[in-house]
Amino acid sequence: MQQVQQRETTERMSWARAMVFAVGFFFLAAMLVGQIPGYIFYQMTAATLHLVPPIIFPVLGVVVSIAGLAIVAGTGLTGNQFFPSASTSLAPVLGGKFLWFQEGDIDFVMIGLSILTVGLAMIFYGALAMREQGNPDRRDLGTTPAIRTMLIIAILLLIVFLLINTLADPQGLAQRIDSSKNGSAFWYTTITIVTNTILGIAFYLTLGAFALRLHYLMRPVRKRTMAPLYAVGALGLAQTGVILLLVWAFVYPLLAWMHSWTFIGLGSYLTGCAKKSAVPASCAFSPQAGYIIDAVLSTNSFVLLMAAVWAWKSNRNLVIIGSVVVTAVLGLATLLVHTNPSEIFVALLLAISMVVLATIWTAVARREFAVVGENNLGCLGMWLVVGTCLFIYIASFGFFSLPVFNNETEPNIPFVPGVLIPAPGTSGAPPTPGVADAVVVFFILGILAAIQFYFLVRNRYKV
Repeated sequence: MQQVQQRETTERMSWARAMVFAVGFFFLAAMLVGQIPGYIFYQMTAATLHLVPPIIFPVLGVVVSIAGLAIVAGTGLTGNQFFPSASTSLAPVLGGKFLWFQEGDIDFVMIGLSILTVGLAMIFYGALAMREQGNPDRRDLGTTPAIRTMLIIAILLLIVFLLINTLADPQGLAQRIDSSKNGSAFWYTTITIVTNTILGIAFYLTLGAFALRLHYLMRPVRKRTMAPLYAVGALGLAQTGVILLLVWAFVYPLLAWMHSWTFIGLGSYLTGCAKKSAVPASCAFSPQAGYIIDAVLSTNSFVLLMAAVWAWKSNRNLVIIGSVVVTAVLGLATLLVHTNPSEIFVALLLAISMVVLATIWTAVARREFAVVGENNLGCLGMWLVVGTCLFIYIASFGFFSLPVFNNETEPNIPFVPGVLIPAPGTSGAPPTPGVADAVVVFFILGILAAIQFYFLVRNRYKV
C-alpha cells in the first residue's frame, strides 16, 4: 500500500500575528533613514561584570536622572534653552558665536532629556538585576498587569491630548483666558509646561512598558538574545551615533572646506553659497548633495530590511530584537531632535506612538509562530486582511500628517490645530482657522482597522 508523505507545516503563523509583524515592518521602513544615535556601554559585557554590585547602577541612575531633570527644568524656567546666544562671543571661528557654532546650535533640553533617559534606564535595569539575583524564574511573563497599566495610561493620555490639540490651539486658549499681553504669555507658558509634563510622563510610562516587555521577551533565551542586542546597540547604534555627532559638530567647517574643492567643479556642485564673501555663513549643501545622501541612506535601509528577510530563519532573535529596539530608538530620537517649544508637543505624540508600536511588537514576538485556530483564510478572511492593511496604511498617513516641522515634513492630509479655539493672528491678521482632516482620517480609519482586526483574531484564521 502506497504511503503518502505529508508535507511538513512547521512555523505556521496566524494572520493576525502576521499582520502585526507586517505593520511593524511597515512603520519601521517608513521611519528608518539610517540607524539613530543610541547609548550602549559595550564594556558592560566584560567578563568581570559579576564583580560589580547591581546596587551601583540604581544609585548612579538616581544621580544622573536628577542631573538631567535639573537641566530640563532649569532651561524651561529660565528660557535659556539654546546656546550660543546672539550676544555670545567665545573664541569665534568662521563667523561663529562659539568656535564655529552658530546661534542656537546647542539644545540643553535635548541634552537634559538624554541624560534623564539614561539615568532612568540605569535605575530600571539595575532594580531588575537586583531582584533577579535571588529569583531563579526565567519565564517570559508576557504582557503583565504593570505593562498593560502603563500602556493604557499612556495611550489614553495620547488620545486625550491629541483631541485637545485638535480643538484648541495653546496660544488661542491662553488668549481666551487672558487677552492682555503679559497675561496671555503667562498662561501660554503655563499650558505648555503642564501639557509637556503630562505627555512626558506618558512617554516615560511607555518607555517603561517597552523596557519591561523587552526584558521578559529576552529572559528565557538570554544567552541567545544578548548577543543580537549588543550587536544592534554597540556595533550599530553607538557607532552610528558617534558618526552623526561628529558630523553635527564639524558640518560648518566642512562646508567651508568642501566649497574650496576645485576638482571638476565639485565644490559648487555639492555646496551653494549666496555670497562669495561670506563662506560658510551664507552656504548650505546643494540639492544634489542632499539627493546623494538620501540615496545612500535609503539604500542602506532597504539592504537592512532585505537582510532581515534573509536572516529570519537562521537569526530570528537578531531580527526581532534589532527591529523592536531600533523602532523604540527612533521614537526617542524623534523627541530629542524636536525639542523646540513649537515642536515638542507633536514630537511627544509621535514618540509615544512609536514606542507603543514597539511594545506591542514584543508582545506578538513572544510566540510569533504559535499555531492557532482551525479556519483557513478563505474569501472573507482575505478581505479582512486586505481591508485591515489598507485602513492601517491610510490611517498612518493621517497620523504622520500631524507634524508641521519646517523643512522636514510634506503635508499628506491637511491639519491645523485649533478647530474651536484657533491660533491668534499676528500683526493684526485674523485667527488661523483649524483644520482637523488628518485627525478625523486617523480616528475613523483606525477604528475601522481595529474592528476588522478584531474579527480577524476572533475567527482565528491561519496561514
